Formats: sequence, C-alpha cells, structure tokens
Amino acid sequence: MKAVKYLVMGVVLAGFSTTAMAQDGTKADIDAVKKIISSKPADLAEQMKAFEKKNKKNAENLVAFGRAFMEAKDTANAAKYAELALKANKSYAPAYILKGDLRALADDGGGAASMFDQAIYFDPKNPEAYRKYAIIYSKIDFRGSIDKLEQLRSNVPDYPVDLPIARLYDNAGKITEAITYYEKVAHDQMEPIDLAKFALKYYLNKEYDKSMALINESLAKYPRSSSLNRVGLMNTIATEDFDKALEFGDRLFNKSDSADFKDFDYNNYAKAYIGKGQYDEAIALYRKAMEVSTESKDAINNLRKEISEAYQKKGDFDAAVKEYREYLENTSSKTASDYSTLAEMYYKHAADLQDAEQMAAIKQADDIYKDLQERFANNQDVVAYVLNRRGTLNAIMDPDSKQGLAKPVFEQLMKLLEAKESRTDVDNKRLITCYRYMLSYSLLVQDDKAGAKSWAEKILAIDPENEQAKQVMAL
Repeated sequence: MKAVKYLVMGVVLAGFSTTAMAQDGTKADIDAVKKIISSKPADLAEQMKAFEKKNKKNAENLVAFGRAFMEAKDTANAAKYAELALKANKSYAPAYILKGDLRALADDGGGAASMFDQAIYFDPKNPEAYRKYAIIYSKIDFRGSIDKLEQLRSNVPDYPVDLPIARLYDNAGKITEAITYYEKVAHDQMEPIDLAKFALKYYLNKEYDKSMALINESLAKYPRSSSLNRVGLMNTIATEDFDKALEFGDRLFNKSDSADFKDFDYNNYAKAYIGKGQYDEAIALYRKAMEVSTESKDAINNLRKEISEAYQKKGDFDAAVKEYREYLENTSSKTASDYSTLAEMYYKHAADLQDAEQMAAIKQADDIYKDLQERFANNQDVVAYVLNRRGTLNAIMDPDSKQGLAKPVFEQLMKLLEAKESRTDVDNKRLITCYRYMLSYSLLVQDDKAGAKSWAEKILAIDPENEQAKQVMAL
C-alpha cells in the first residue's frame, strides 16, 4: 500500500483508541507522565525512570504511557512502552493494539494487521482489536475484514457489529451495502457523525425523504452538529426547498459546534440564496468559497463560472461577461465548450436589446464562434457545430438574405458534411438547415427556381416528407 494510505489509516485507528486507566490510584502516574511529555523536558528519559520502575508490572499503565507518547508523535518511546507492557504481561491485548497502531503509522499495514490479530488471539472479546483489524485489512481483503467483524459478533453477541460493518462499506463507497447495515443499527447507538454519514448515504441514493427524516430526528438530539446540518443543507438544495435550505445554511454557519467550513459549504449556501433570487448574497459566498478552497487552481477558478451565472440571473450582463472572461483567461485548459458558453451569453443577451445594439451583440457572438473555429480547426465535430451556429447567427443578422451573410458559412458546412463517409442524424439535420437556406436564397434573392428545386431535391433525399421542399418542387 502507498504510504499516504497507511498514514491516514493510522490516524483513523488512533481515533478508536480507548486508553484503559489503571486502578488503585495509579491514574495519577498517567496524568503525571502526560504532563512530563507535554513539557518536553531535556531530561525526559531521566524523569521517566521512576515511572518505569514503579509500573514495571503494570501493563495497563505502561500502555497508557505509550499512548501518551504516540499522541505526542514520539513513536520511538511509544514503541518502547508497548514492549515494556508485554514484558510485564505477554498476553496483554491492548499492548498489541498499541503496536498495531504504531505499525499503521509507519506504513506497515501487514504488520499492523498481524498485531491486531495477536490482540484478538489473547483477548477474543476485545472489540477494539477486531475493529482496527477490519479497518487496516479492508484495503487488502475487504471480504476478510467483514468476516473478522462477523467473528466478533460470534464472540461478543451483544456488541453492535453492524455499525463498524456499515462504516467499512461507507468508507469503501459501497452506498447500498452501507445503508443495509446502517439500517440494522439503533440510532441511539450511533454518534452524530455516524448519523450524518447514514443520512448522506440516503442523499447519495436520492432517497431524500429518508435522509431528511433521519436528519430531523437526529437534530432533535444533536441540534448543533455541523455534520447533520451540512447534510440537511445538501438535501434541501437537492429538493429545491430553498427556504429550508437557508435555515440549514444559517444553522451550519452560525449555530453549529466545531464546524470547519469548506469551499463546498459556502458553495451550497450560495445555491440556497440563488434559489431565493438573492444573488448578491450568493456571489459573496462564492467568493468566500474561492478564498478558503484548497482545491487546484482550476477548481477554484471554476467558481467564477458560478459567479458569472449569478450575475446573469441578476440581470447584470456586463458583470457576468467580465467574470466569465476572467474565468476563461485563468483556466489552464480552454475547451470548445468554454468559448461556446461565452458566445451564447452574447446571443441570449441580444434578446433583451433592440436594433443596432441587438445586432452588435449577435455579431459579438459570431466573432467568438469564429475564433473558436480557428482554435479547433482540426476537430471536425467542433467545426461542424460552430459553422451551424454561425450560419444561424448570420442568417439572423441578414433576415432577408440580401447580403448573403450566411451563404459562405453554410457552404463550408455543406462541404464538410457531404464529404463524410457516413453521417449521423445530427449531421443530416444540419445539412437540411444548409439546404433550406440555399433554397431560400436561390428563390428569394436570385429568383432561380431551377436552383431552388435542386436544393429541394437534396432535402427530399434526406427527408422525403419535407413540406417546404415538396412545395418548391411543385412550382
């Protein structure tokens, strides 16, 4: 396995640790050792000698010392005290669990699984050993990890094994299986993060009603859970209940504990404001998402498209175009779709204009498409799409066809499509568009009935029931 995988595993496993406290007043030794470790003294080894001697037969305390060192990222001393614990009691399962955690942190998944298995051997009723074994081994043998947890069910019938199994399926991205096992667990046996993950699985499965029912039930007990409020926001956006979405956004950002806000939180909250037509608020949140995002430069830049769209909905075309052009300038890989979107922005804006301003906007769209055609000249599909759009735009700018603006564009498109060995339905529809223009141009501008009929014949060869072509043939 890759190093990063086991490092992450080590963090996860450490989270499952349940340090056992020694009895008969020895908790004071553990607290004292923790204070010594946190103070980082130069004579650490010397100060620890008294605690080693006093606890040399107390495996429980020695493991607690080891865990304190592990939490301080002193793995060498953590390993030392794990060994001392086993010297005191060679069958003490928590010592093997500590060694397993250290192996996981050291990118030794196989060694970690071996240590957890040793812990199970010496204490078959220790749930922590089974859980950690299943987590670390799931990347090697997922089915084997499930079987190990089923073994725990056999040895400890009262233990809620379905929850760690659900977590395994959840972490593996197996949505259906995760839901199946989550549904077997009583909700009061789950932590808020489990409930949020369960609700998220329903959300991902598009079972929004079930997800929201679980969210509402769980929030009654954990109203300040950021995870639950986050999934609630996602659900209400998916169902377009934007009033509720704004409530969940407020709960997440202003009424949740320990919330570490990510770019997608701001993004989702912005979508709630978009849904309510409050575009300025949404734009501010999109900009905040750009500030906090740790994603790639391109991923952050993509948020400018969201901002541009918000400005369009607000009716501020100039700001929308400015934002989109900034996106286009900053993206590392410009696609044909990127340019097409900008061209269509001008085309749609033209509908709100009149006379010369309207024609200028359409001309701007055509110029962008012309630039796109030149940039992707070697891509036949892109060129065909662009010529089709440019033909339409030029026909709009020349409604009576007297200038023949669309004629050279449609002629290029015809040449491209007619040369193809086989054509798609889309190709044929575009050819018909070309032929219809040429038919009209021949008839209305050139007063050439014979020429018009030749174009009508081409149309009928593709669409025998075309009424316009039939009418021309009857002239």
